[in-house]
Amino acid sequence: MARDLKYTRNIGIAAHIDAGKTTTTERVLFYTGVSHKIGEVHDGASTMDWMEQEAERGITITSAATTCTWNFPLENSEPTPETKGYHFNIIDTPGHVDFTVEVNRSLRVLDGLVFLFSAVDGVEPQSETNWRLADNYKVPRIGFVNKMDRQGSNFLGVCQQVKDMLKSNAVPIVLNIGDEADFKGIVDLVKNRAIIWHEDNYGSTFDVVEIPEELKEEAKKYRALLIEEVATYDENLLEKFMEDEDSITEEEVHAALRAAVMDMAIIPMVCGSAFKNKGVQFLLDAVCRYLPSPLDRDNIVGTNPDSGEEETRKPDAKAPFAALAFKIATDPFVGRLAFFRAYSGRLDAGSYVLNNRSGKKERISRIYQMHSNKQNAIDYIEAGDIGAAVGFKDIKTGDTLSDEKHPIVLESMDFPDPVIGIAVEPKTKADVDKLGMALGKLAEEDPTFTVRTDEASGQTIISGMGELHLDIIVDRLKREFKVEVNEGQPQVEYKEAITRSADHREVYKKQSGGRGKFADIVFTIEPAEEGKSGLEFESVIKGGNVPKEFIPSVEKGFKQAMINGPLAGYEIDALKVTLKDGSYHDVDSDQLSFELAAKLGFKAAAKAAGAVIMEPIMKLEVLTPEENMGDIVGDLNRRRGQVNDMGDRAGSKVVKANVPLSEMFGYVTSLRTLSSGRATSTMEFSHYAETPSNISEEVIKAAKGVEA
Repeated sequence: MARDLKYTRNIGIAAHIDAGKTTTTERVLFYTGVSHKIGEVHDGASTMDWMEQEAERGITITSAATTCTWNFPLENSEPTPETKGYHFNIIDTPGHVDFTVEVNRSLRVLDGLVFLFSAVDGVEPQSETNWRLADNYKVPRIGFVNKMDRQGSNFLGVCQQVKDMLKSNAVPIVLNIGDEADFKGIVDLVKNRAIIWHEDNYGSTFDVVEIPEELKEEAKKYRALLIEEVATYDENLLEKFMEDEDSITEEEVHAALRAAVMDMAIIPMVCGSAFKNKGVQFLLDAVCRYLPSPLDRDNIVGTNPDSGEEETRKPDAKAPFAALAFKIATDPFVGRLAFFRAYSGRLDAGSYVLNNRSGKKERISRIYQMHSNKQNAIDYIEAGDIGAAVGFKDIKTGDTLSDEKHPIVLESMDFPDPVIGIAVEPKTKADVDKLGMALGKLAEEDPTFTVRTDEASGQTIISGMGELHLDIIVDRLKREFKVEVNEGQPQVEYKEAITRSADHREVYKKQSGGRGKFADIVFTIEPAEEGKSGLEFESVIKGGNVPKEFIPSVEKGFKQAMINGPLAGYEIDALKVTLKDGSYHDVDSDQLSFELAAKLGFKAAAKAAGAVIMEPIMKLEVLTPEENMGDIVGDLNRRRGQVNDMGDRAGSKVVKANVPLSEMFGYVTSLRTLSSGRATSTMEFSHYAETPSNISEEVIKAAKGVEA
């Protein structure tokens, strides 16, 4: 039976590590009747953290998708004919910075987001990163302040932080009744009433009561603020508000709030304690009320690969099929799964789709609806839904799948480059082929994980977003693919860049009997414009001094030269080359000669163009007791760190700094020693910056040493 898209919600749950995302998702599954037992993260028994590594470490590593139905409105009663079953597709994303890619690709396909904050810690570094990602993809969101039962919880304080630190209009739509151990209910500011949960049945039922006397003044103040914000957004309500704010009805507030949320003008803030089973049902009601359905989002825009013109697809089962593959996973029982979001049309199991990247047809033999790592086979999938396909030959993350007769390419996703690498080799010779296959599969699943062979040493280098990322990869090799490996020391993924413009003439001549080789090019190399990546190549040759058919070979030569930079063989990210003049020989010139001339010319010109080594700089945030602050700042200075900011949070001091990654190996251990285990830190990639000359020399020597 086709569902009404109006009652579908594709939502994600995102937050800093340890704010309670997975616990919240487990409660959602319990209340919606999907699971009859609550899985706890600390017991290693949660449904969504299904990988062994996730259960052991108590963290989320891959984003897990699940499906459930919520009867809304749940006015503490049995479902009535008016109660609608809302269909939820939920993605529980990781909080750890090394797995930001999972949040990135999930946000690309979601319509709404529940953003969790810890009531004690408030806005943390990874909250900011994920918030920026959600802003990039323009995803409307609701804020859920979790852990209200914990000592030091402060709901309104966190709302203020969201406003100040994330520069967004956070508006509380509830107030907490009691806090810390006494947290027992909330005041619903829209309906002007209070809800007190029953402790005995997992908070499934509650009493609707009058607002407690001691909260009436505060409730009145915050309700007035809420009405004011809503009225400011909706002009029709503004007139009513000026005349008599009490004349604005509950329905009008809900409707205006919904519109403001979709416009990202207001972030409604609610609170609860997922672990203590409080506030999750209210959150589900808020998701139904305020977050958009697939019909509310704009038509998806893509490009017709044949004509290059812009096309749109609307969320309608009768429109031509278009979907985006946002994740590839390997399942031991069903093989490779491609998670995809259907934006328009309908896809039946057993039918064909066109992969617009490869231009080839793919047969989708089976379609599944996912529940964590279990699959329920379905006959078809329609616009607005999220599912997983099996039976394809070649689908990668970011591929657009469409109707064969109506091709379209949807905007893909950008992923950050890896910043840290280690050399790996199999422990036994018999595992060499198995290792290659296993690494290939893992690289296909994770766009921020890359595998390459070092040309000089012949070693296999695997690169990722951090030490934990690579640790998990090596662990998965052992468990999933039964390959034991020896690991080298972690290596920083340096890059190279040129800093100024340089002109050069390269004449390539080779004579060895018979036909020779000849190419002559004159070019300028210079740094690319800020924000651009790859090779920007331009030919301004007039009058055929270099024939047209050789110019693509010159471009190809420069592209290949960028893979191994001139100083230490690290990649060059961005470069601008202008081909100005040259000459050729009627007999001896060919495409290969011009390609080689470009490669040699680049190596020669790069020195004059001020080639430098670039190193990854990490954004570090340390939370420390005041008495250890001096030691920690001193230690950061020794590590070439630049302290940007010092502040207070939750009774501790916060130090924000930019530090080169090469100085940060083993930092967590040093930090524990300096602070007797009381300080904590989080670190994420910030940008690449030029390396000081003494360090550059060491990096170049080390690279040459490997070559020697």
